[in-house]
Amino acid sequence: MLVPLSWLKDYVPLPADPGALVERLTIAGLESSGVKLFGVPATGTLRVKPEDAGLVWERDKLIVAQVLEITKHPNADSLKLVKLDYGASEPKTVITGAENIAPGQSGMKIILGLRGSRYFFTGKDGKKTVMSLEPKALRGIDNDAMCMSDFELGIAEESEGIIILDDADAKPGTPIQDVLGEVVVELDILPNMARCLSMHGIAREVAALTGVAATIPTPVVPVSHEKVEGKVHVEIADPKLCARYTATVIRNVTVKDAPRWMRSRLHYAGMRPINNAVDVTNYVMLEQGQPLHAFDYDVLVARAGGQAPTITVRPAKAGEKLKTLDGQDRELSSDNLVIADTAGVIALAGVMGGAETEVSAATKTLLLESASFDFVSVRKTARQFNLFSEASTRFSRGVHPELAGTAAVRAAQLFHDHAGGEVLAGVVDNYPTPAPRQVIDLTAGDIERLLGFSIPPAEVTRVLTALQFQVEPNGEDAWVVTTPQTRLDIQSGVADLVEELARVYGYDNLPERLLPLELPEPKGNRALELEDRVRDLLADQGLNEAITYSLSSAEAEAKLKPAAPPPEGQRGEPGGDFVALLNPLSPERSVMRRVLLPGVLQVAQKNLEAADSVALYELGFVYLPKSGERLPEEPRKLAIVLCGRRSGAAWDDPQGVSPAKYDFYDLKGVVEGLVNDLHIPGLSFAPTRDVPWLHPMRAAELRVNGTAVGVFGELHPKVAEAFLLGERAVQAAELDLEAILAAVPARYGYKPFSTFPPAKRDVAVVVADATPAEAVLAEIRTAGGDLLTDASLFDVYRGTGLPDGTKSLAFALTYQAPDRTLGEKEIAKAHEKVEARLKETLKAQIRGKDLA
Repeated sequence: MLVPLSWLKDYVPLPADPGALVERLTIAGLESSGVKLFGVPATGTLRVKPEDAGLVWERDKLIVAQVLEITKHPNADSLKLVKLDYGASEPKTVITGAENIAPGQSGMKIILGLRGSRYFFTGKDGKKTVMSLEPKALRGIDNDAMCMSDFELGIAEESEGIIILDDADAKPGTPIQDVLGEVVVELDILPNMARCLSMHGIAREVAALTGVAATIPTPVVPVSHEKVEGKVHVEIADPKLCARYTATVIRNVTVKDAPRWMRSRLHYAGMRPINNAVDVTNYVMLEQGQPLHAFDYDVLVARAGGQAPTITVRPAKAGEKLKTLDGQDRELSSDNLVIADTAGVIALAGVMGGAETEVSAATKTLLLESASFDFVSVRKTARQFNLFSEASTRFSRGVHPELAGTAAVRAAQLFHDHAGGEVLAGVVDNYPTPAPRQVIDLTAGDIERLLGFSIPPAEVTRVLTALQFQVEPNGEDAWVVTTPQTRLDIQSGVADLVEELARVYGYDNLPERLLPLELPEPKGNRALELEDRVRDLLADQGLNEAITYSLSSAEAEAKLKPAAPPPEGQRGEPGGDFVALLNPLSPERSVMRRVLLPGVLQVAQKNLEAADSVALYELGFVYLPKSGERLPEEPRKLAIVLCGRRSGAAWDDPQGVSPAKYDFYDLKGVVEGLVNDLHIPGLSFAPTRDVPWLHPMRAAELRVNGTAVGVFGELHPKVAEAFLLGERAVQAAELDLEAILAAVPARYGYKPFSTFPPAKRDVAVVVADATPAEAVLAEIRTAGGDLLTDASLFDVYRGTGLPDGTKSLAFALTYQAPDRTLGEKEIAKAHEKVEARLKETLKAQIRGKDLA
């Protein structure tokens, strides 16, 4: 909400420093999102963005002047000579082309810009720039001053003529900073503080926060001898949808421009002035928080066949239509609360009026509506038709029914004063069930119990009274508090009152104190700690985490199956039905995912549009239906995707040589490194052809203690194509994180490293082609005993020089003792023991010895 401080000052004294006020409001829950200045400089601690600072009006160059005489320019039909009293010893004549003044007029007060004053100007390129006023001859007559408009002063983006003031107290020569200068604070009003969507509401907050008294005048309006009874009837179909509806009839109005002060305040508050009929209702809405609407009463009478109209608040009927004030034809439903007469719908309740009963320049009699509508109904209608306005915003957050009567009287007063209206005596007020006032017993003990400290009794009374609560003593340090008729948010009784006290007392003033009890011994969460450990280990290997939607679609997961899907139940294939949403927002988010991989592959595809490699993982839940159960199983899974070049581009990359790409063994290394760093024993790998989304010749199972806990390998080409990855070689894994983490030991030991030098030896063994390297390594480690500290495969050879059906595996072995330097004979003996065991158990041949 935009709050002009000069308007707020009508109801409550303000601090000299606007910045201090803004800070205090923010701490109390009325956060400011910005401050806009119109003509005045920033003072005190006020912080203003450069784009909101505006143009400062020079006090000696932009002043009030009074028109003494207006005559026609002798050499131009569209120009006028305006003789002005601007507080100097001699009057000044200014040339202007303004269309809202005419020769022969006098007495009005305008804004005069003298030589050197700065103003806004639109150049030939259409851009808004700042100009400095310099003397210039206009059609043969010298001119060194200017009559200013709203646009030229930066008040508005457009203008219909020069500013004509209606301030009788503004003497010629008065700086316009003192007349039109404004500081506008923009407040972000939270839903639970809807009462502050009004100047009165904010004034009460300021009074409570600063310790001053707010003055909220009670409106009084002269009425005619003629009564409103019989002139209009009001019916409410459902009091739950419309708690109160009042109708006031005002005759003999003259629809014209609202007074300048009202139009200025509306403009500074973010609303476009239209005419006095519309501006008065908007002004009262901003002032009191109660939206109003004015109908053309004579049009309603004509629609009723010359009889007194009957206004009915009811849900719309199927097939009813309404042309709203914006010219749009709206087709209504029973979800829409409407205002209707005997001829049909005339307005959307709380949202927008109808075009047929709109007030026009010819309107002479008004029917003024002031009502309270159900906030849910208004919110639904506003959202349905995308008609979010100041009125619907207030109604959709809740407007107390008691505000309707006071707002109607205030609007009638303004129509009487500024539209010449004659207000008929009385108000047609349909209020089926008046809202009861809530009475709450509050004690000092309640305050200390909820806040942890006490607030002085005098301060309790002051704060609540300033916020319009009625406070009566009820013994020592106890009160009976009656909620005001502007508050709908006091629902929890004592707790809500204590919250108000704490908020106004100042959250920044709450004392610091230690807890009276000792903190309990912290307990770890092993599941979450292991998850974080997995994330850290994968990040250490250069992978980035992806977080995708838990909602997916059957079509997305179907892409994991090539054209001929394998039979149900094969390893790696999600089985069973999905957990489906009853009301999905879109087909792409209609079921809960059963695997992580589709989401990660989609992320990889998007990233590969702008990058040449990705290394991603996701750790999250999947959702597997359980037969006969309402809730699914939610195991944790881990998906990994590698694609693209193995290392980043560098200046010394070989020219014309394709960079090395991620392959199966890169992914195997990531998986193996993860499991080893988790210190899980019994790690092994086995080839598999049972995974439909993996290449049948480049797929493997990860096993822990002989149990499969996941699969990985190169993505099937057809699956890669289905995910728009083209012909790229994509390495993918889907692992059962629950099974992996369950195998992580609670404790594991460390073996101290030896400070003695290691001895390196190589061995190349020829074995049957079907013999896995892992089996050879197992035999080497068994034979090497404690002296063998490391063994790794570094070469695989098939081809010339080897018997058919065999391969050569070369291993690098490291021998090292923890307490001594190994001698050559000891090393040779250990190495011969390894070779002997390979010959015995695997029938291997040692290259270089048994096989040349």
